[in-house]
Amino acid sequence: MTVPDLGRVFERAFALSRDRLLRIVVVAGIAAVGCTVVTVGWVTQPSHLATGYAPRQPIPFSHKLHAGTLSIPCVYCHSGTTRSRHAGVPAVETCMNCHRVTRTDRPAIQQLTRIHESGATVAWERVHALPAHVFFDHRPHVTAGIACQTCHGDVQGMTVLKQHMSLRMGACLGCHRNPADALPRGSSIVRGPEHCQACHR
Repeated sequence: MTVPDLGRVFERAFALSRDRLLRIVVVAGIAAVGCTVVTVGWVTQPSHLATGYAPRQPIPFSHKLHAGTLSIPCVYCHSGTTRSRHAGVPAVETCMNCHRVTRTDRPAIQQLTRIHESGATVAWERVHALPAHVFFDHRPHVTAGIACQTCHGDVQGMTVLKQHMSLRMGACLGCHRNPADALPRGSSIVRGPEHCQACHR
């Protein structure tokens, strides 16, 4: 084998090694970027997107007592569910409809009374909160007959309100694709919208 032949052999070997190395680096790079995106996305999600989130509230409030034992309907306090995108929290005045005369000796009710008399609002910690880029409207869900408990869990059994289901996209899509369990019997709805603009506007 002559020197030029030997040189061509080395060139081919080097070219093959370089191509293999390049393929490995590209595949490893894509995998690394993908893993990084998924890991960062998962780890940095706010805790209120995860199940079990139950922040401490400024005034202790038991849904088990109010919605459970006393059977106060959800929409009495969360009146926005039927007329706006947001369910909302009740105004202090709504609480005082009962607590002007009920349990007035309790420290928490006395605190609520002072807040009411000052004209301030209660700084409730939000339990169910979606990212700003997500559009959600309670109205179509409520008018379709979906019970509050479907998404919010057994609220009437919760002394401390906690998040029942994940607020990640997969949970919403799962129900939109197969809403039969969430809807009342005899509903004509077969599927919810799945196109991007339904929830991202």
